[in-house]
Amino acid sequence: MPLHGRETELKDLGALVDGPRDRGGILLRGEAGIGKSALVAEAAAAASVAGLRVLRTTGAEAEQDLAYAGLHQLLHPVRAGVAELPAPQRSALRTALGLEDGPVPSGYLVGLAALTLLTDEAAAKPVLVVAEDVHWLDRASADVLAFVARRIETEPVVLIATLRDGAGSPLLDAGLSPMPLGRLPDDVAAELLDAVAPRLDPVVRARLLTEAAGHPLALTELPSVDLDAFDPVLPLTERLERTFGARVATLPPPARVALLVAALDETGSVAETLTATASILGTPVEPEILAPAVDARLIELGAGRVTFRHPLMRSAIPAAATIAERRQGRLALAEVLRDQPDRQAWHRARATSGPDEAVAAALDAAAERARHRGGAAAAIAALEQAARLSEDPGARADRLLRAAELAVDSGRRETAERLVRAAGDLSPRRRATANWLLSAFEDGVREDPARIGELAALAESVAADGQDDAAMRVLWGAAMRCFWAEPGAPARRKLLGVADRLPVPDDDPRLVAVAAYVAPFDRGEVVLERLRALAGAAGADPEADRYLASAALQVGAFDLAARFATAAAPGLRAQGRLGLLPRALAVQAWSRVRLGDLAGAVPAAAEAVRLARETGQPFMGGLALAVQAEIAALRGEHKQANALADEAERAGLAAGARPVLATVQLARGLLALSESRFEDAFAALRRLLDPADPAYQLALRAYCVAELTEAAVRAGQADTMREILAELAPLAASTPSPALHIGLRYARAVLEPSDDRFAAALEADLGGWPAERGRVHLAFGEWLRRQRRVVESRAHLRTARETFDALGLTAWAERARRELRSAGETSPNRGPDAREKLTPHELSIAQLAADGLTNREIGQRLYLSHRTVGTHLHRIFPKLGVSSRADLAGMLKTLDG
Repeated sequence: MPLHGRETELKDLGALVDGPRDRGGILLRGEAGIGKSALVAEAAAAASVAGLRVLRTTGAEAEQDLAYAGLHQLLHPVRAGVAELPAPQRSALRTALGLEDGPVPSGYLVGLAALTLLTDEAAAKPVLVVAEDVHWLDRASADVLAFVARRIETEPVVLIATLRDGAGSPLLDAGLSPMPLGRLPDDVAAELLDAVAPRLDPVVRARLLTEAAGHPLALTELPSVDLDAFDPVLPLTERLERTFGARVATLPPPARVALLVAALDETGSVAETLTATASILGTPVEPEILAPAVDARLIELGAGRVTFRHPLMRSAIPAAATIAERRQGRLALAEVLRDQPDRQAWHRARATSGPDEAVAAALDAAAERARHRGGAAAAIAALEQAARLSEDPGARADRLLRAAELAVDSGRRETAERLVRAAGDLSPRRRATANWLLSAFEDGVREDPARIGELAALAESVAADGQDDAAMRVLWGAAMRCFWAEPGAPARRKLLGVADRLPVPDDDPRLVAVAAYVAPFDRGEVVLERLRALAGAAGADPEADRYLASAALQVGAFDLAARFATAAAPGLRAQGRLGLLPRALAVQAWSRVRLGDLAGAVPAAAEAVRLARETGQPFMGGLALAVQAEIAALRGEHKQANALADEAERAGLAAGARPVLATVQLARGLLALSESRFEDAFAALRRLLDPADPAYQLALRAYCVAELTEAAVRAGQADTMREILAELAPLAASTPSPALHIGLRYARAVLEPSDDRFAAALEADLGGWPAERGRVHLAFGEWLRRQRRVVESRAHLRTARETFDALGLTAWAERARRELRSAGETSPNRGPDAREKLTPHELSIAQLAADGLTNREIGQRLYLSHRTVGTHLHRIFPKLGVSSRADLAGMLKTLDG
């Protein structure tokens, strides 16, 4: 199609291709026939001339349900490079593409493999990726392209994608620059028509311009049409389809049969088309059978493939055929595809109008193969189609519920809800399962907490059938709701009763976590015993580690929580489980901040926020944002702390996510303390202990006792604080929670200060809690100075200052300096920690490089290309004044003391 009127767009595409290789990509959007393909073809040709390698994939409506079909098409020309990928990526990509059998690959690991392969190719020659008609790409391939698009900003890789107006795609949220294409202005439309069909009769020309209304495909195709047969009532694209269908009707019958088979064959294979056509006609055929369609400008032949000149031409052909003709074509193709069971199953299914259990079973098997390759969307489509063809109502319901479960695992709420509705009237057990599936989104945060009792009953019922693992999954889902919401004591007791009756080992990490979430104080002692017994195995199983990290946080063992979460993260990364990774990172960040380890918390919180957004987990993202607000408050970055707390609060208030709101109030309390607004600090922190407040969270309320006491004493609320301690006494008697008892020892020393009480606070095991030790030294030194024991106070104040300086707790370090000055000792000003010069993302990369990881290994950990890692390191070195990885390691080691 001539590119009249597209000079500006072509120039922009040329700038993307010819300019610096850090531009990411462009998403062209417009209606069918508007000229997207022509524009992309021109840009691709220019890129080839400029020395870029062009890789292409084109979505096909018939391939939407074949997992990774689009990715296979894109990467086929560079398949030799797959052998050079790191082993986990190589295995994931080969499994996804059906080249080997292996564990179900994570879509994110497949995405990382594709990114690595593309960037490795781009190291030799810049790469242009062209993805046309992405609205028809299978979902797995579209997700991989979106993953790649988000991570090529510093790579010599450019992505140009086309999307039809009104259609959805994961690439819409992948950071590509939008380029909308509209219809041509009147003068440009006239120029195009005159170029295509010169010397038209003026009356015909005027009517053509009116009918085409600036639509490029219409302007190029309508001159050969009988306009009197052109229905003005129908939409233009439908009128064009009918035009193309009428063009098919003029072909010889054998050519029409071959053309219909070609339109139904999603791969465009000439060999498959000819074999199926011969089966229908009962006689061998040659490629010449398609010559009339080539002459009619409907298709092009080349390299063993049939290419339709426009998708509207392809869709027009089956639309113009009868149902019997389409069925005959599909069954003929199914016979040809005996060695490709997935494609065969789909052609048989589309040729079947009523229930057929054999075809349904074939689709069921295709769904399992798609699931095994990581193609959840393809598996869902196959199961849904299998359900339509199921002869038994129970089998139909089961297939729809299995599809709904896959939709839940993929985060596709609307699809899951539609599938459950389609299942219709269900037996009580299936209805309970359906309700549990739909409640899995966002950990059930938006649900009525009363549903927790229903889930407990479901877990017990499932366990009674001997399905212990399924019962544990339901029970864990219910326990998670006890974290985000407050169901009340009866519901918690009911959950504990079910958990106690499950025939699973007492040290099963899931059971430990359920007990911690449901009864963090009543079961605190038992949970802590099991956590300590299992701590030696941390790092062996990321699934177990992430359960144990969550359990440790609930019972106030933040040192263990950080240990288990840190151990879980590498395994979750290696497995590509990016849905679970932000949860482990959020636990790690939350715990490390409580321990005073800001250097470890900063990158963990930042990555948790980023991945939670990418994987659609708003409340987990809100929790990590609130942790970032805490960090900013502790560093004395007051404006940033306020902004982050506000953003996190908006996320939490959307559904009353209690842990988010509790952490927001904790951050605001720390911020107020750092600014000496003690009344505000006390008010903010006290909200955590009010059961009527949305910031109340059963476990977290008990882990801010030290901060609350500090605010209370300075705000003149010591008596109120004593009442609060009396209320917490029963909790302290029921659990050896480290965080609770550390806070209580501090509170007793500050409220009723004495040498013995401060000594008791310092003699406790605070080896993994440096911030708490520093806090006690500061309070002890302040009290000693007020008792006019100035010389004694200096040692404690000096220790506090040094501790807070080392941890980066700026506001508390400055307070220690002021106290030391009052005690007659000056303090050197603290220079900025070199790590504070880096962004959280850069700090992650710097720490991994300092640990000796190569760029490729860092990329695998952080889901980046190794070239992007290298770019970041080139920025990091001058910021820190180092010139090598050895210098970097030495600097960070020195900072860590």
